[in-house]
Amino acid sequence: MTDAGTLSPVSLTDRAVKRIAHILRNEPAGSKLRVSVNGGGCSGFSYSFDIDAAQTGEDLVIEKDGVTVLIDQTSLEYVKGSRIDFVDDLIGQSFKIENPNATASCGCGTSFSI
Repeated sequence: MTDAGTLSPVSLTDRAVKRIAHILRNEPAGSKLRVSVNGGGCSGFSYSFDIDAAQTGEDLVIEKDGVTVLIDQTSLEYVKGSRIDFVDDLIGQSFKIENPNATASCGCGTSFSI
């Protein structure tokens, strides 16, 4: 868990925060965005974004401008040092994780290898 006096090992851009807030406003009170890493995908691992109300004591909790993002400890090992952004371009809208740990990623940006 992080607090105001420490730097989070994962950061959120203002665009990501704005999009998360937009998504969560239609969800039940107390909902948070959970970011996780799963095995699979064309490059070995894939990112997952889910709405979750359950928070564990082991979750990294990132709070910024009224939104909360949760990352479990196993996933954190794969995304430590990353920046979560939201892009809206010609190929569509999506969250983009700029992951310094990834040695390769697929063309769509949703899977990676380490």
